Amino acid sequence: MNMAYLPVLIYLLLISFCKCDDQLTQVNRLISPSGKLVSKSGVFALGFFSPATSNQSLFLGIWYNNIPERTYVWVANRDNPITTPSSAMLAISNSSDLVLSDSKGRTVWTTMANVTGGDGAYAVLLDSGNLVLRLSNNVTIWQSFDHPTDTILSNMKILLRYKEQVGMRLVAWKGLDDPTTGDFSCSGDPSSDLQVFVWHGTKPYYRSIVLDSVWVSGKAYGSSTSFMYQTYVNTQDEFYVIYTTSDGSPYMRIMLDYTGTFRLLSWNVNSSSWAIYSQRPAAIGDCDPYGSCGPFGYCDFTSVIPRCQCPDGFEPNGSNSSSGCRRKQQLRCGEGNHFMTMPGMKLPDKFFYVQDRSFEECAAECSRNCSCTAYAYTNLTITGSPGTTASQSRCLLWVGELVDMARNNLGDNLYLRLADSPGHKKSRYVVKVVVPIIACVLMLTCIYLVWKWISKGTAGANTQHRLISCFPPVIVLMILMFLLGEKRNNENQNRAMLGNFRASHEVYEQNQEFPCINFEDVVTATNNFSDSNMLGEGGFGKVYKGKLGGGKEIAVKRLSTGSTQGLEHFTNEVVLIAKLQHKNLVRLLGCCIHGDEKLLIYEYLPNKSLDHFLFDPASKFILDWPTRFKIIKGVARGLLYLHQDSRLTIIHRDLKTSNILLDADMSPKISDFGMARIFGGNQQEANTNRVVGTYGYMSPEYAMDGVFSVKSDIYSFGVILLEIVSGLKISLPQLMDFPNLLAYAWRLWKDDKTMDLVDSSIAESCSKNEVLLCIHIGLLCVQDNPNSRPLMSSVVFMLENEQAALPAPIQPVYFAHRASETKQTGENTSSSNNNMSLTVLEGR
Repeated sequence: MNMAYLPVLIYLLLISFCKCDDQLTQVNRLISPSGKLVSKSGVFALGFFSPATSNQSLFLGIWYNNIPERTYVWVANRDNPITTPSSAMLAISNSSDLVLSDSKGRTVWTTMANVTGGDGAYAVLLDSGNLVLRLSNNVTIWQSFDHPTDTILSNMKILLRYKEQVGMRLVAWKGLDDPTTGDFSCSGDPSSDLQVFVWHGTKPYYRSIVLDSVWVSGKAYGSSTSFMYQTYVNTQDEFYVIYTTSDGSPYMRIMLDYTGTFRLLSWNVNSSSWAIYSQRPAAIGDCDPYGSCGPFGYCDFTSVIPRCQCPDGFEPNGSNSSSGCRRKQQLRCGEGNHFMTMPGMKLPDKFFYVQDRSFEECAAECSRNCSCTAYAYTNLTITGSPGTTASQSRCLLWVGELVDMARNNLGDNLYLRLADSPGHKKSRYVVKVVVPIIACVLMLTCIYLVWKWISKGTAGANTQHRLISCFPPVIVLMILMFLLGEKRNNENQNRAMLGNFRASHEVYEQNQEFPCINFEDVVTATNNFSDSNMLGEGGFGKVYKGKLGGGKEIAVKRLSTGSTQGLEHFTNEVVLIAKLQHKNLVRLLGCCIHGDEKLLIYEYLPNKSLDHFLFDPASKFILDWPTRFKIIKGVARGLLYLHQDSRLTIIHRDLKTSNILLDADMSPKISDFGMARIFGGNQQEANTNRVVGTYGYMSPEYAMDGVFSVKSDIYSFGVILLEIVSGLKISLPQLMDFPNLLAYAWRLWKDDKTMDLVDSSIAESCSKNEVLLCIHIGLLCVQDNPNSRPLMSSVVFMLENEQAALPAPIQPVYFAHRASETKQTGENTSSSNNNMSLTVLEGR
């Protein structure tokens, strides 16, 4: 070799191993510790760094290159640092992947693009801070903007949802100088495009409402000279947000720090530091974090110091502001109530989203459902293609407690249901009494005046004119009296509803063979309802363990005194269960009525309820697969008896794991018939204004329209079946990437990964064929269209015959239930149309 070329070769080798431009190709390498790429205008750099707290750990990252304060915006190998910093290397592989390896050639991190025939691939660091991997034809096959860590930069597309799955997730650093995965993360709401969450582990820490999250909308942040513009884009397949900065703005970024705080930061040239434009939660220790003010409480940002407040008509639950608020006067279905307007509110969590409703229709949806606590309405302006706009209504409904509210004068109007106060009732009484009296007086006065005019012989035309002029006020008063009469008719209908409760109670009294137990005996058996004897507490009262004189153990349900719903619960239990006899139904031994006390006495089941074992990590191992399969079959047979084999058709309406009790042999018994309804003759469905039950287990048509049938129970059974197989609750924070367990199960089914749903605690004891059969049946039972769900007789047959041919399930719609969906051929059960869109966030 000619030695004259040696300096040239050395120079070429040096520049190939120590690149400082903005590109990396397949013929060069990026070598630690000094090798780096710098974007074209010198704004960002890509290279190796070690945190101040650990010089032995080496990371590959991107940082601002021309400011004195080293600020990292992206880290590649955050959870797999290199421990030998002198020999880390970044290169492009033959498969067109960026590969980070250590001194022993082990791959530490890779883009995993896996493109065949990708000769000429190269990586370029853009002035936006985006590291882009491209083919020789400039087609982008990977970019760091699609894999953010804790920072959002200008023009970065943050995908909050892609089709039915949650999109990207920002994850904070572990500490100030520790880039490993931290405890806080941020992602879109699995159940709605209307809000974004910051999570602390799996629990919500902060929630942000996306006020205009339909198609395209925007909001600006910053000062008069610079701003960052926030744009939300919602299409059929994806929902994302883009932040852009104005021309001439200083460096701006949004980051989720290790304390869980979202900060909008701008570089201040004068102070050579990052200035905070805004942050959420507003400050550590205030009431901005999720649920800080408890149920029905709200964080008041209109006061000098943000603090928890209670709405009008509510009072604090206790001295602790985080305990929430309780109603001063309880709501009662069928009795007078009204809606109070709360302006400028951050709307609470856990809502139903109803589309295509006017304000009046939205209000009516809530008014006619006794379970509806509040509603909100917005008519959004939608920006579509350039120059086009449209409107989209957004009706939100809440059931039960309201959680995570705030008042900031920038939010929406929230209409909160309140019971009528004595003042409201008094005013209505005054109207009822005074208006008819005034009407009668005016009518008599008018008649008297006409009679006087006639008796004085007034001219005919003049008399006729005065007579006609007297009629308008009389007609108006007659209309008022008619409206009052209609109101009285409605009140009479409400009284008739209460009369039905009394009639049912009389049915019980006529049931002579049903045993009544002496109140004193029950008091003695439960040790005077001692707290040490209490087994649990539900919506209608408490349950105590007791022992009668003969040593027989019992469970006593003590219903809340003075509760109309408690009376209905008591009546249903006595009337329905007294004559039902099935080994998979809990046995009612008797009852006791003593003054205001109403007690139900059941057989005592020592193993409590199914949820006690199923969702407890320490106890779930007791439920091996044969036991779980026995429970599934037992519940199915119990439901079949209720729906078909008993003398009456009975709809349970509140079937869930906590209402399935287990005896000493772990055999299931369905319990709690306080919400059950009887169907007679050929009746196949019914409708109610008061939707009761547990959300998550309730079928879409029942939750939104109050329509229930045997298919409603079958939907609940499908949810329970999937819970038993997976060991997961219907709505769990662990399923943040999915709205609920149904979405998760369907995704695994669709991807042919169904066995991944199986609870790891039964992996060794389960039969694959039986597990797959149960998941298949579960997905059939939770289909949106009631007609598509199988009858309980079919479910029992399928469980007993593994070789039976099963139809393919139809994908449930996790965010919306549309009645316009084509009806599927199924077993003959009528269903109702539901024209609502529906978002169910969480079970109670």
